[in-house]
Amino acid sequence: MRKGLDVFLIILVSTILGGLFGSYLIVNNLNNLPWVGVNNFENSIKQQLVRQEEISVTDVVKRVSPSVVSIEIQKDVSKNVSVDPFGDFFGNWPFFNQQPESPKTTEPDFQKVGGGTGFIISSDGLIMTNRHVIEDATAKYKVILNDGRRFDAEIVGTDLFNDIGVLKIAASDLPMVEFGDSDQLVIGQSVVAIGNALAEFSNTVTVGVVSGIGRSIVAGTGGSSEKLANVIQTDAAINPGNSGGPLLNLSGQVIGINTAISSQGQLIGFAIPINSVRQIIDSVKKTGEIIRPYLGVRYTMLDEDKAEKLKLDITEGALLVPGNTTTDTAVLPDSPASKAGLQANDVITEVNGKKLSKDYDLAQAISQFQPNDKINLKVWTKGQLRDVAVTLERYKK
Repeated sequence: MRKGLDVFLIILVSTILGGLFGSYLIVNNLNNLPWVGVNNFENSIKQQLVRQEEISVTDVVKRVSPSVVSIEIQKDVSKNVSVDPFGDFFGNWPFFNQQPESPKTTEPDFQKVGGGTGFIISSDGLIMTNRHVIEDATAKYKVILNDGRRFDAEIVGTDLFNDIGVLKIAASDLPMVEFGDSDQLVIGQSVVAIGNALAEFSNTVTVGVVSGIGRSIVAGTGGSSEKLANVIQTDAAINPGNSGGPLLNLSGQVIGINTAISSQGQLIGFAIPINSVRQIIDSVKKTGEIIRPYLGVRYTMLDEDKAEKLKLDITEGALLVPGNTTTDTAVLPDSPASKAGLQANDVITEVNGKKLSKDYDLAQAISQFQPNDKINLKVWTKGQLRDVAVTLERYKK
């Protein structure tokens, strides 16, 4: 019995030592093996990952493309007009300006002068795009579906605060996009953009990553510039004509709305996070119009440099300031802010307990609520913090 146990122990120890020695030889000589070196193994894994991402992208494009539309902007060229709907967001692009040498007729002659992109948010024909794509009230708009069908479109509404616009076409049983959660985005995450590039090449696909989150930009040049807060930065190529198109994750969900590019950098584009406009989407679906809450103040977001120049003891928040004319007051007359007693030079530091900063500004905070909602503001006034209750109202142009 003892002899059998000794033999078993010898075999066990030999097996363990042999295994360790064999592992040593494999690890130290793997690269010398012609059929499976470490480098070859790593390259194989990388190739598989790349292939898997390619499959994901093609699946996204196949699934979402039917929900992406091209928007054609038409103007009455008999009036000898020139238009560039993307000049303020993309610079001057001459192929968007079509101006005949001389009108040949006094009858209206609507022709294509530019284009953009949109995506279907309801099966009965609601389409989301950018405000700057459809802001010209004198233009006509055509929507071209992925299958080639063309529809006249009417403007449901526009939202200046988020550069959002909604169109409606007379159609049914349309394929809709699916929404993702833009709050869960991380830098380096792969994204796909689909759009009507250069207003000529519909359903153009570009791929990139999220290269920045929570950016604040001023989109536009000259008189029609506007500030967009908390936007997504991406290196997926966004060209003129891509405005209003979807930015997608690899699950095929819309996580942003492509809106602008940087004129000073290459492959730097920006998209509005979808979570910032979910309330707009819900209000349009329920009521057929864009409904926004209204506080009624003009402000600038503080940072350390501004606070130092203004000699303020507080460095974050929304400083209530007047505009450029005497009628552009810091607190609008008969507004919810006025009724709550807010005044020029007040600083709103929190909205319902959430602190304001350059990355989370007042407009973004207010956009989370509905008209008639009661909110609590933390307000800094001449060195003292106080609580102010405000009842929001509906924004009216």
